[in-house]
Amino acid sequence: MCGIAGIVAGKAVNLDLYEALSVLQHRGQDAAGITTCEKGRFYLRKGNGLVRDVFLSEHMQQLPGNMGIAHVRYPTAGCSSSAEAQPLYVNSPYGIALAHNGNLTNAEELKKALFLSDLRHLNTESDSEVLLNVFAHELQIKAQPKFDIDAIFAAVSATHKRCRGGYAVVAMIVGKGILAIRDPHGIRPLVYGKRVTREGIDYMVASESVALQSQGFELVRDVKPGEAIFIDATGQLHSRQCAEQPELSPCIFEYVYFARPDSIIDGVLVYKARLRMGQKLVQKILREHPDHDIDVVIPIPDTSRSTALEVAYHLNVKYREGFIKNRYIGRTFIMPGQKQRKKSVRQKLNPIDLEFKGKNVLLVDDSIVRGTTSQQIVQMAREAGANKVYMASAAPPVRYPNVYGIDMASHEEFIAHNRNLEEITAIIGADWLIYQDLDDLKAAVQRGNKSLQHFDCSCFDGQYITHDVDENYFKRLNALRCDSAKSKRKRELKSVQL
Repeated sequence: MCGIAGIVAGKAVNLDLYEALSVLQHRGQDAAGITTCEKGRFYLRKGNGLVRDVFLSEHMQQLPGNMGIAHVRYPTAGCSSSAEAQPLYVNSPYGIALAHNGNLTNAEELKKALFLSDLRHLNTESDSEVLLNVFAHELQIKAQPKFDIDAIFAAVSATHKRCRGGYAVVAMIVGKGILAIRDPHGIRPLVYGKRVTREGIDYMVASESVALQSQGFELVRDVKPGEAIFIDATGQLHSRQCAEQPELSPCIFEYVYFARPDSIIDGVLVYKARLRMGQKLVQKILREHPDHDIDVVIPIPDTSRSTALEVAYHLNVKYREGFIKNRYIGRTFIMPGQKQRKKSVRQKLNPIDLEFKGKNVLLVDDSIVRGTTSQQIVQMAREAGANKVYMASAAPPVRYPNVYGIDMASHEEFIAHNRNLEEITAIIGADWLIYQDLDDLKAAVQRGNKSLQHFDCSCFDGQYITHDVDENYFKRLNALRCDSAKSKRKRELKSVQL
């Protein structure tokens, strides 16, 4: 998962882009980058690390220009080297920089075509570079004999026909403007907004609406699935549907975990969706444990707070903050290795013993992926003196990899893979465990926007909406995503650096 932003304004955009990335930091903590454009030239700063570490004051002064794009990254199927930090760049045609959130499911096929047919060289393992070169190749063809709006949108249409998977993109063409693209299923989120100034109207596109709000932009709407929006260098906005059969199917895991609660995605306020997840979850708890003896509901911070509050309210029991979070530790299920992941759970959360001692505790989490966090948290609750420890997940069991841009490991590393509820409960050490039903999760999100008819729920139900994911794909994915493969790549990278 990554965060992207792009701005065309009447003044320098470097500080606005920096602030937008800071707001989107939750979407990627591995690398960050900003590219701006002035007088026909790109200016780029990117590197591994958090936004505040990559960009110092001297770097910001070297990013002039009234338009630019930005990116925060955590690695999906590639390695976490600075070479894959974005935005990425090609010099032909015109000069194009691109930042991408998502994952192409036919990247290997496209790599071969780019080399053999399009005569383009790829320098990284990133599918974002594949996407950039596909678009660049198509634009080079469509922009003959001249560059215009029709040529841009025709290139996007051709890109949609070649690329499969989930992708939200911001691209900048030297001296021309900024382009925003969302895949034909709208899997990954993308919104745009405007800001009225003395100089005119500024436009911004971003992964989440909070990035707009933080910089004083008014949310206009979501970019539609398959749609392209081009904001030219003069500040004029152009939009066009570029996909033949668009169908909105946003990733439901955005609402469960990734997005900030104050974001609005496809017309749904994430905070409200999480409250409704709590309402649905408590109904299942009461169905399966009508005579429960829960004394207190405690969330696993931060994402599950909204859900846990609603669970406690409808159970008519106390809600307490039982864990204090160290905010300087990254999100654990996307940590690069299992050993580091286990260590970071204890570093990230510290229990308040008084809230556990002698009580029957219901722990509420947004989801259970590998089970590493859940197992250690249950143990921490018992060590803090809990009498009984129950657990509830706001999401269904995660049984399948997400192939559209979330690094969710391979099948074998999921705690729910080939295990029933009793086996999972025993592994994490809880007295009982409740998972949200998928239909209830869908209903909780859909209530915020009745027009949402479909979702990408592939990590829960194994149904991949691009219809191109098979066992061979999973074998290749496993070779890239499993912890042993990541460790090997990390060792290789270190040896190269030495």
